[in-house]
Amino acid sequence: MKENNDLAKYLFCQGTNFHAYEWLGGHSEKPSDGYSYIFRVWAPKADAIFIVGDFNGWRENMPMEKDAESGVWSYRLNTADSIEGQRYKYKVVSKTRTSMKADPYAFYNQTLTETASMIHTLGGEWHDGEWMKKRKKPFEDTEHFYPAPMNIYEVHLGSWKRKDGRYLSYRELADELSQYVKDMGYTHIELMPISEYPFDGSWGYQVCGYYSPTSRFGTPEDFKYFIDKMHGANIGVILDWVPAHFSKDEHGLIEFDGYPLYEYQDKNRMEHKNWGTRCFDVGRPEVQSFLISNALFWFREYHMDGLRIDAVASMLYLDFDRAPGEWTPNVYGDNKSLEAIAFFRKLNTAVFGEFPDALMIAEESTSWDKLTKPVYSGGLGFNFKWNMGWANDMFEYLKTDPLYRRYVHGKLTFPLVYAFSENYILPVSHDEVVHCKKSLLDKCFGPYDEKFSCMRAFLVYMMTLPGKKLLFMGSEYAPFREWNYEDQLEWFMLGYEKHSQMRDYVKALNHVYIDNRPLWDIDDGWAGFEWINPNDADGNTISYFRRSRYGEELMIVINFSPAEHRGYVLRVPSKAEYEKVFDSGIGYGVFDKKLKTKAHREDGRWVHEITCDIPSYGAVIYRKKG
Repeated sequence: MKENNDLAKYLFCQGTNFHAYEWLGGHSEKPSDGYSYIFRVWAPKADAIFIVGDFNGWRENMPMEKDAESGVWSYRLNTADSIEGQRYKYKVVSKTRTSMKADPYAFYNQTLTETASMIHTLGGEWHDGEWMKKRKKPFEDTEHFYPAPMNIYEVHLGSWKRKDGRYLSYRELADELSQYVKDMGYTHIELMPISEYPFDGSWGYQVCGYYSPTSRFGTPEDFKYFIDKMHGANIGVILDWVPAHFSKDEHGLIEFDGYPLYEYQDKNRMEHKNWGTRCFDVGRPEVQSFLISNALFWFREYHMDGLRIDAVASMLYLDFDRAPGEWTPNVYGDNKSLEAIAFFRKLNTAVFGEFPDALMIAEESTSWDKLTKPVYSGGLGFNFKWNMGWANDMFEYLKTDPLYRRYVHGKLTFPLVYAFSENYILPVSHDEVVHCKKSLLDKCFGPYDEKFSCMRAFLVYMMTLPGKKLLFMGSEYAPFREWNYEDQLEWFMLGYEKHSQMRDYVKALNHVYIDNRPLWDIDDGWAGFEWINPNDADGNTISYFRRSRYGEELMIVINFSPAEHRGYVLRVPSKAEYEKVFDSGIGYGVFDKKLKTKAHREDGRWVHEITCDIPSYGAVIYRKKG
């Protein structure tokens, strides 16, 4: 045990203890008689630390002992009775202050106005063996990256649904949400942060308990049930993870030992002033052990399928959201954070070394080079990136009067210029439907009916472009109101025909995506995409092919104009017959009318064309026969 303890300490201080949560925190050990609990906490500059809790009446009678080499304090509690479930904190005394701190490595914490940690041994059973095998398959392909559908439903658990004004529990959510998501045709859910946080208004992005799923919705075992239930319904689970910054609540990580510890000591790097948070010092080895262990913790202990890493740009750029004079250049004189670059490479190497089938998704808002390229080739090592440039371009296009869309037509076509430079997810996320940015429906220009038609056309564009997909909860029924974290979604809107029809439409389109291999088989190269006509700016129309490795081909035509295009001519590579499989005005199915090519000579060569009718704000998908 002493040798293991020495090794754990050494690796922790080197920034390579990726099982740090097994050593630090509070853990039960079963001796021959009674119960034994060992507590460890890192606080090198503290003058004294006491364990206080329900088990000692919150008195200062359990002083911890400091290991001077590591700065880790420890205390062993031997007791005749179990203290499982009891509350505790660390009373940290330093020259600057005395603070009551929650355990940074606790598996279970109180929430909202109550801030103690709780003694908890992780339990629960898993029944997701088949899912865990299945999720490896898309990574086994050697020709293309992730040749499988990925259609993500982003969820805020506190506001998806409520019951009599209260939160649904993890178990209630598991049973209801898993069936809804499966029926709607999504392949994954992405959970906005559920690591314990004290303030609902932060949406979970100001974390205090990195190792504990929030107790708002139940116990850690209840959360395991939630994930197990999702996997049983063939739904992957991605967790929104926040390594960029943390809450300034007194019981959290802020100046944990009385001085900057988890955060940068440099005043120019310590805080995100506009966010009101502290920034992790990812160059410090012990912080690396804390964060990388935490990422792996969610994969190991909760069978998470992926992490969406929040605010990556805020870590990579020293001048992010800082005015001149408020940031310090690196040793090369530029604005790149060398510590963050090294951290992300170390993080992704560690995660993929243990979980080669993990999804590591960067929310990164700039054009940082090689973000999703392997570390060995100079990349940061993520395997997906949110394409926020695509989202911004599209929302600008949608709000433009169709009379003037010819002048911004490039916003439809420009994303293909860089579509294969990274592995992208096309996001319509929570960030896009709050703070007066309007709901997806209300972003669309025009009167009531036209907004619905325009949104339907946009969704076809989104679902048929190269790249995986993400849609924020509620967008499927086209609400007018922006998302409000304080209340459940406006499910009553489904009582109105237009909104009910939109949800049915999204469901049908999701199944079109899943059922048609060309829409997801080759997302990483031009072999899966070819323009037919990208240049019809005057008609507000684009057309293109999507293809699979097996010769399957779809032809997509989208009209973002309120004018119908009758007799619309499309030039195709060769003689063929096409059948319509989707029409944004009708739905999903196989339609009677077939389109056949006609050939004529042009400049000494044969040219093949087909002619079709495209409704106003219409999108049609044809499948090549044979």
